[in-house]
Amino acid sequence: MRRFVSTVAALATLAVASAASAQTLKVVMHSDVKALDPIWSGAYITRNHGYMLYDTLFAVDENLQVKPQMVDSWTTSDDGLTWTFKLRDGLEWHDGTPVTSEDCIASLKRWSARDAMGQKLAASVQEYKAVDPTTFQIVLKQKFGPLLSALGKPSVTVPFMMPKKVAETDAFKQIDTYIGSGPFVFKKDEWKPGEKLVYVKNPKYKPRSEPMSGLAGGKVVKVDRVEWLAIADAETQLNALLNGEIDMIEGVAHDQLGILEKEKNVRLIRGRTSNQYVFRMNWLHPPFDNQKIRQAAAYALGQEEMLQANVGDKRYYRVCKAMFTCDSPLATTAGMDGLVEGNAAKARELLKEAGYDGTVVVMPQPTDLGVIKQIAPVAKAQLERAGFKVDVQPIDWQSMNARLAKKDPPSQGGWNAFGTSWAQVDILDPLMTPFLAATCDKARAGWPCDEALEKLRDKFVAANSEAEKKAVAEEVQRHALQVVTHVPLGEWFSVSAVRTNVETRPVPPPITTFWGISKK
Repeated sequence: MRRFVSTVAALATLAVASAASAQTLKVVMHSDVKALDPIWSGAYITRNHGYMLYDTLFAVDENLQVKPQMVDSWTTSDDGLTWTFKLRDGLEWHDGTPVTSEDCIASLKRWSARDAMGQKLAASVQEYKAVDPTTFQIVLKQKFGPLLSALGKPSVTVPFMMPKKVAETDAFKQIDTYIGSGPFVFKKDEWKPGEKLVYVKNPKYKPRSEPMSGLAGGKVVKVDRVEWLAIADAETQLNALLNGEIDMIEGVAHDQLGILEKEKNVRLIRGRTSNQYVFRMNWLHPPFDNQKIRQAAAYALGQEEMLQANVGDKRYYRVCKAMFTCDSPLATTAGMDGLVEGNAAKARELLKEAGYDGTVVVMPQPTDLGVIKQIAPVAKAQLERAGFKVDVQPIDWQSMNARLAKKDPPSQGGWNAFGTSWAQVDILDPLMTPFLAATCDKARAGWPCDEALEKLRDKFVAANSEAEKKAVAEEVQRHALQVVTHVPLGEWFSVSAVRTNVETRPVPPPITTFWGISKK
């Protein structure tokens, strides 16, 4: 009996020691997570959650070049209409079952129902065909040049692979089972909404052999557990980091950088890619159902004032009139003459021509997302100088996302306009840019409806050379600014803060991920 007790005690001591030595990374992300389905939700925090537990067929490297991820090899028929994909060995879901062709086909079908780029791809697909358990084909009706770019799309909406039984869920309803094949397992039993999410290392995950690069390569997990802690107040976040209670803040408030730059135990990491502020109007209800009134808003808004209010530090923002972002292959200022310069006089002239009757612009403002919460009050001031009447309504970010999905009139809980931000990896061309889809009821919140713009996006799909793509992209930008799908409000760069005992990747990926990160 004495030997049995001592053995139990020894095992208990080992268990405690093991728990103590387990590496846990505690992080404050840019927002709390309320929606867990990265196909149903367009929120970036839900996308980040998706990267923890799901994997993708292809991914982009640090140069934004598409590389295979779950796919081992692929071939294309001579006529370019049949693409055959072979999955790599060792892929299995978190429940131990193998990943199959049928899973991938069901996942692609669900994704393409929600994503702007996926919808264009779906229109070109004749059929998906499972050749064997690990080989499938995409058979096209007509060539679709950016097919691999679509399958490797890095951001909203990401074509994450899910088990067939999950992926068969209606794309417009949320899934309720969260089984992936990726590097982390989501601990739903430890999820406390408004408090924390927990992920643990997937011991069965087999990384690719290539080095990590961007979102591609071998996803090597070096910590045992990652906890996302919800702390809404920026000052509380800062104090928690300085006191060592957390290891990382994903997005630091720019007005706190001066404090952190002097802290020897903290390292700052500037994002490599930019983000674009945008103003989005609702085409369904007055006053922005009128094109000329939308144009008036584009003249009334001003980038410099907007960037100063939201970022302030000139090291981390730039005025930019390129819809596809500055310093990108398709950057152009075509169609932007006179816009976003705070031209109240021109805006007033257009409002008078349009017969604006004083209809109030209802604009939700996300109070708990620091990097965009000043868009609404600045836009209000700029629009009111031009003669608009504006009502800014404070709301938390997750509730705002739910509200934006409503097509009801503003008087019944709907909205007229909102400000947000897109990552550069979402808006590099006319096909992937979500706010350029002018597909009426199938478009994103705002629901622009313009057949001519859709034909131009189809023309971009058919472009055969880089020069032709650039020319079409300029056409798209000119037309989009004429009908006003959305208004670019300048670019900014995010900054993360980590404790110095946390080792991050030398070249940060365009999206916050947690493979390749270790903690001393």
